[in-house]
Amino acid sequence: MQFGIFTVGDVTPDPTTGTTPTEGERIQAMLSYALKAEEVGLDVFATGEHHNPPFVPSSPTTMLGWIAAKTKRLLLTTTTTLITTNDPVKIAEDFAMLQHVSGGRVDLTLGRGNTGPVYPWFGKDIRDGIELAVENYALLRQLWREPVVNWSGKHRTPLQGYTSTPAPLDGVPPFVWHGSIRSPQIAEQAAYYGDGFFHNNIFWNKEHTEQMVKLYRQRFAHYGHGTPEQAIVGLGGQVYMAETKAQAMKEFRPYFDVAPVYGHGPSLEDFSEMTPLTVGTPEEVIERTLGFRDYAGDYQRQLFLIDHAGLPQEAVLEQIEILGTEVVPVLRQEFDRLRAPGVPDAPTHAALLAAAGATHAETHVERDDVDTAAAIAKDF
Repeated sequence: MQFGIFTVGDVTPDPTTGTTPTEGERIQAMLSYALKAEEVGLDVFATGEHHNPPFVPSSPTTMLGWIAAKTKRLLLTTTTTLITTNDPVKIAEDFAMLQHVSGGRVDLTLGRGNTGPVYPWFGKDIRDGIELAVENYALLRQLWREPVVNWSGKHRTPLQGYTSTPAPLDGVPPFVWHGSIRSPQIAEQAAYYGDGFFHNNIFWNKEHTEQMVKLYRQRFAHYGHGTPEQAIVGLGGQVYMAETKAQAMKEFRPYFDVAPVYGHGPSLEDFSEMTPLTVGTPEEVIERTLGFRDYAGDYQRQLFLIDHAGLPQEAVLEQIEILGTEVVPVLRQEFDRLRAPGVPDAPTHAALLAAAGATHAETHVERDDVDTAAAIAKDF
């Protein structure tokens, strides 16, 4: 099982000091978190993609390319690559290049995004969000699997005799997760292709998360990719830790109250009760995280959000240290002990390459992919 951290990259004043980092300071802090993650033995560093204040990670592959050059083992990914407003041709190029730069240490999570104004900024209409997600991904898959692409669709100019460069490393495209908080169509899309499904597991109660993951697993099996238990699931989560629960609550409360993603809403106590947010001791984080398995089943990737809402860099680095030295080693051992036989590991480039060699993986995308995938949007 893979464990790591993700960042949303918000520039938020520290409510305890009134100090707001510059964009440059925030970016440098995010880079330091990735290096710290590798240092303490975490597996994954992920960044979101945002194009509006107060967020700064507008170019994830630039950031991840820098991190790739500074690390040797860390897997680099996104928690959202906007498949709706990004050109799939550019996604194909950027992530294939990142594959080569990192030696295969890259995958990505595709999502629609939840910021309405972004769509017109990139010449798109939010009302086409699901259609864009479906059509653009069908094209992305073709670009990564065919040496010469002829394509036409509804939301982009046609391609004639187009070759995407560079080709994926070793002829194996990056593994794709489809991320969604509330859209069953995206779970269906992930299942249709046999890709991974990532639920951010921050804003919603466990019943909602269970419903989304269960749908994905059932449809994964329906499309013939394996049993429901063999589906590839990733979860988010959020933690803040201290020696005692009281200390953790006291330290985190000012930041929670002003958080740009949920501040000025429910109380810290209520939000912790309703969602997977865990503020407490490392032992409490371990217990709560192990409980995710009760409603999501055996899963492959766990990412923690720990750096938003104005938390100072020193505090975040301390949280990463605790994760790597006290929490994740126990979680690894316990999740491995509990995992049912036959549940696959999280995909890596090496594993995908080995599988492709063993099965003479199909290199041609069927032309009905676009039509079939488009039907996904109409099924819900």
